[in-house]
Amino acid sequence: MNVFYNQEGIGDTLIIMLTDVEQRTYERKGDVARIYDENSKQTAGYNLFNASKYVQIDANGVVPLNEEIVAAINKALAANGFNETVTADFSPKFVVGYVKEKVAHQDSDHLSICQVDVGEETLQIVCGAPNIEQGQKVVVAKVGAVMPSGLIIKDAALRGVASSGMICSARELGLPNAPQKKGILVLNDEYEVGQAFPM
Repeated sequence: MNVFYNQEGIGDTLIIMLTDVEQRTYERKGDVARIYDENSKQTAGYNLFNASKYVQIDANGVVPLNEEIVAAINKALAANGFNETVTADFSPKFVVGYVKEKVAHQDSDHLSICQVDVGEETLQIVCGAPNIEQGQKVVVAKVGAVMPSGLIIKDAALRGVASSGMICSARELGLPNAPQKKGILVLNDEYEVGQAFPM
């Protein structure tokens, strides 16, 4: 789940994104609009209007989630006649990873298929950076991460190969004095695999 708020840009509306759907439609009850798939009825997300009436948000853009905010959202949904509840994964979305393996993509001359240890699991990530190598510590944006550009990281397939996450450059992370040349950020040994990367 990703939540966004920008009072200056769109007014007092909380945007709650759960998943992508094919045929989007919506229903509105009171201050809540539910966006869902017309065929499967799967909920894609909610817009909570007059949000400050229900939850205190001190953010502009991505809203850092905690249990209080999720509880307030669920209370607002119920107050406006919706029975569904939302849940959130509070684990860090930008973590230190270790490239255990790198092999060339068979259908590309510049993509590599990497197996990246992020602590609790190993992710397969397709990476196009020219400086990616086995044995590096890198910054991984896990599925659900919101990049400084606003891009939401999702499971994808690049030229037919599944990819779960993104190995990041300093520029993509919005770090100060990031080099302009292409290439991922390679970390030194003081970082521990699986730790949250400070953003």
